[in-house]
Amino acid sequence: MRDILILYYSVHGGTRALAEAIARGVAEVPGMLPRVRTVPRVTSRIEPAQPAVPADGPPYVELADLQECVGLALGSPTRFGNMAAPMKYFWDQTATLWLSGALAGKPAAVFTSSGSLHGGQESTLLSMMLPLLHHGMLLLGIPFTEAHLGATRSGGTPYGASHHAGADAALPASAEELHLAQALGRRLADTARRLADAAAAGDDRP
Repeated sequence: MRDILILYYSVHGGTRALAEAIARGVAEVPGMLPRVRTVPRVTSRIEPAQPAVPADGPPYVELADLQECVGLALGSPTRFGNMAAPMKYFWDQTATLWLSGALAGKPAAVFTSSGSLHGGQESTLLSMMLPLLHHGMLLLGIPFTEAHLGATRSGGTPYGASHHAGADAALPASAEELHLAQALGRRLADTARRLADAAAAGDDRP
């Protein structure tokens, strides 16, 4: 089995719901396994360190997770049109992987959740792409061959999966949002499988 790392940060559960749908899509591809991870919170106040293992949900990510995966789905809620600080803080610590080229050539996709429908979803998705491009990853979006992308009245963009959670974060993920997230996970896993098979066969053509 080959692992697709699904790395996300979520406060109210919207981004987590997309991560779970992406994991279902990954699991649909033979030979591919979702590996779900999160990042700890950061704060400007001096507080006791968080436990090494979260009280619930997935474990915290380690650099080894990035090294071992054959593909990555990266998710964060929007923060003023940008990825959340905990996710940015984690990526700022990946210089050793950048120096070694550990992620170069691996496929990646992004996803997000926001309180308002026009709350910066697309700019947040683009902000998460930036460190992935610097790492040499191959970015995948959602093509318009996915019919739900042209019909959705909630979240979903060609740049990646998204969810409109509402101002009070009470809106559950819609059927369209979940469908598109699952389709993104399936596309990511299938692409990673094809690339890994080609590499194993010694085919280094682009």
